[in-house]
Amino acid sequence: MTNFMAMMADPNMQWIFFGCLLLGLSSGVIGSFSYLRKQSLVGDTLAHAALPGICIAFMLTGVKSIGIFLVGAGIAGVIATFGIGYITRHSRLKQDAALGIVLTVFFGLGIVLLTFIQHGDYGNQSGLDKFLFGQAAAMVGSDVVTMSVISLSLVTICTLFFKQFKLISFDPGFAKGIGYPVALLEQLLMLLIVVAVVVGIQAVGVVLIAALLITPAVSARYWTNRLGVMVALSGLFGALSGALGTWISSSVSNLPTGPVTVLAATLFFLISILFGPQRGLIAKRLARLRVKRRFHLENKPRGEGMKGETAV
Repeated sequence: MTNFMAMMADPNMQWIFFGCLLLGLSSGVIGSFSYLRKQSLVGDTLAHAALPGICIAFMLTGVKSIGIFLVGAGIAGVIATFGIGYITRHSRLKQDAALGIVLTVFFGLGIVLLTFIQHGDYGNQSGLDKFLFGQAAAMVGSDVVTMSVISLSLVTICTLFFKQFKLISFDPGFAKGIGYPVALLEQLLMLLIVVAVVVGIQAVGVVLIAALLITPAVSARYWTNRLGVMVALSGLFGALSGALGTWISSSVSNLPTGPVTVLAATLFFLISILFGPQRGLIAKRLARLRVKRRFHLENKPRGEGMKGETAV
């Protein structure tokens, strides 16, 4: 607790703490719909696809600005999204194969461009490699404000379109039948995933941001069968992961915030898989024991009766 109070006394750490908390909240909320639509790999693909966009944005401008990087990563993410759709529509490949192809191609291109920049004549290229695993401590006040505004906007949009996203997640055919623009809503949801990925890259990195999208949603699924409660729990787990990761990394020297945040999310997943009220391992074990005990109680009198009949 002393470390927490010391962290909150530092104005810079306050910004980073609330920025990571809001990032985890928005990632958890968006990730719920991605997980339910069986698009868990989409976030991972878009995150890796953002790397060449960041590199090209730096090569064109020569400026290390989170705003410019967001634009470059966003454009790369949109191109990757269209690439996934084109492959699945014009070939016999399924979506998981298309995701794998786009992920490897874009990430390979990003690594090539990153190496080219590091060995080039660019003046201030140092620090670009931090986008691989994130560097929350390098964020300044303007970066955190941008991240916070975008995160709150994502949560607000999900709240306003909750009913529509719920329908296209469970029954897109019914949603289309009652007049909802399903294709447009699917593109909007994909765009929100791209924005969530891009905004979290500097804090968590292109390699690990997908974990912050999916892990809280999977953890929340163990606690409830209701979508509204699941989305709220996923956002809560994501926010707690961001806060816990920032707190631990600030308490120990040379401990990166991104990987620690992902480990914190994994901790919540382990707790959920053990103690989930219906799907957890302990709950399933107890239910199995109750069924076994009931079976023995129901068959015990019958067995004693059969013994009595045999003796007679």
